[in-house]
Amino acid sequence: MSASLEISIDVSDPYEFNKQSLNKIQQNPWVKSQWPLVYFIQNRTTAEGYVGESTNGYSRIINHLANSNKASAFDQISIIGCDKFNKSATLDIESNLIRYIAAEGTYKLQNGNSGLVNHNYYQKDLYKGLFKEIWTKLIEKKFVSKSLREVENSELFKYSPYKSLNEDQYNSVLEILEGLTQERDQTIFVRGGAGTGKTVVATYLIKLLATNILRIDISEFNDEELREVSFIQAFQKKYPNAKIGLVVAMSSLRDSLRAVFKQVPGLSSSMVISPSETFKNKEKYDLLIVDEAHRLRQYKNISWMGAFRKNNQKLDLGDTGNELDWIMANSKNQIFFYDKAQSVKPSDIPEAHFSKLLVADQTLKLELQSQMRVQGGENYIKFIDELLKVHPQRLPLYQSTNYELVYFDSLAELYEELAKKEKYFGLCRMVAGFSWPYQSKNDKDAIDIEIENLSFQWNQTEEDWVNSPNAFKEIGCIHTTQGYDLNYTGVIFGREIDYNVQTGQIEIDAKQYFDVNGKKGIADPAHLKSYIINIYKTILYRGIRGSFVYACKPNLAAYLKEHLIMFQKNTISE
Repeated sequence: MSASLEISIDVSDPYEFNKQSLNKIQQNPWVKSQWPLVYFIQNRTTAEGYVGESTNGYSRIINHLANSNKASAFDQISIIGCDKFNKSATLDIESNLIRYIAAEGTYKLQNGNSGLVNHNYYQKDLYKGLFKEIWTKLIEKKFVSKSLREVENSELFKYSPYKSLNEDQYNSVLEILEGLTQERDQTIFVRGGAGTGKTVVATYLIKLLATNILRIDISEFNDEELREVSFIQAFQKKYPNAKIGLVVAMSSLRDSLRAVFKQVPGLSSSMVISPSETFKNKEKYDLLIVDEAHRLRQYKNISWMGAFRKNNQKLDLGDTGNELDWIMANSKNQIFFYDKAQSVKPSDIPEAHFSKLLVADQTLKLELQSQMRVQGGENYIKFIDELLKVHPQRLPLYQSTNYELVYFDSLAELYEELAKKEKYFGLCRMVAGFSWPYQSKNDKDAIDIEIENLSFQWNQTEEDWVNSPNAFKEIGCIHTTQGYDLNYTGVIFGREIDYNVQTGQIEIDAKQYFDVNGKKGIADPAHLKSYIINIYKTILYRGIRGSFVYACKPNLAAYLKEHLIMFQKNTISE
């Protein structure tokens, strides 16, 4: 990349951030020539920072110094310049620096997240290498200490409200904001498959609506960004000191998001709540944003029936009441992010309850479509869906230069290759269907899963298992991985799922499925099959870079091998 563009990148030593230093700053070659540049304002004592870009750096810095908040908050500034910078490139680099510095943890950024959009521009791929050079220089100058890979594997990066949205996501944000600023209260329903960025949009929205609008510098905003700011102003006028909550039904994901919100200026861990916690306020929430709404529960197959019934009684509901009812009753406005294909247990509220919202005239209905997680993109998502539903048309062999989907006849070889990926990328985990009893839950010395002389325990923690110290030596399940991103996933199809050669269909053996609350009370085998198929689809969508697959049942293994590349020593890229 450097050879193609002959790039020389410069990250200046810090200048003092005050009016007395303006003459020195003006002599910086990129400032002096009024060239497009990026800058990083800091206060190393308070560990606060601010990232910006401009085509007229000198004028922009004067404006910042005229702002009493910035002038008092920061004490030094560094200029990032390059002779190949253009406006599109500096906007992109500014956006990436905000994302990475916010997640790296050395500085708490005072930037808002308005207008962070991932635009395409000429030679954008070539500028990715330039960003790596910039980050290397920031490490050399001790502004940051973590590598890009370390940052990318962090929860703060994955769930950061500073994500750059794609056009699909950003347009949805604008429609949501417009809906929230209407005169009447609003229910908004956002459909989106796995990897379309539902959690990204949810966290982006809550940060946006909590922004101190008076501190946003709009001097170089485009029309879309100004429209976004006008919506924020209208919402804050409609709901002064708005009470906003992010509702997450899954406890593991909820804990992870609380840890993230604790580190983001303007947000707090108390904003991330369970459905039960929507009852805590004496007054209704102004807005509840519900992530993974398909995991909201009904009064069925749960371990806390008594507490659930008490919440229903608060609303004069019988046992037919559910967590969706609680959210509707305890908030003025609601945003639901929903994917019916990720409903994996009978305790999940049936789709029919959400359908009632969709037919209501006052519900704003949106859909996220662009695949943002797996590098295989839409083609991979569609392939896995057709593979597990046994699409009547013959599927081709899956081949992609962007995604490694590989079948292993040997679990030992799969684990060995996954270990190599773990060493290089990190966040590579083994995940399986629930076809072995969880004996180690009560006996910490018990072995849960034995295959090919390999012995494993199920995940020994339910809280943030994917980041726990021993995770690579254990096997996770759907309940500890749903909602999380991995680099590579080793997926074990267990003993409960097989392929019937005569019928050409996938079949389920309920006796080999050991998630008690996942099957209790299900009379129709087709319903249990749909849940288990959804489980395997969901865990196969976790891996950003690849999925390594193994099946316990020979017939299912033969079916998968017809459609997946077989592992050979030269199959896996290093």
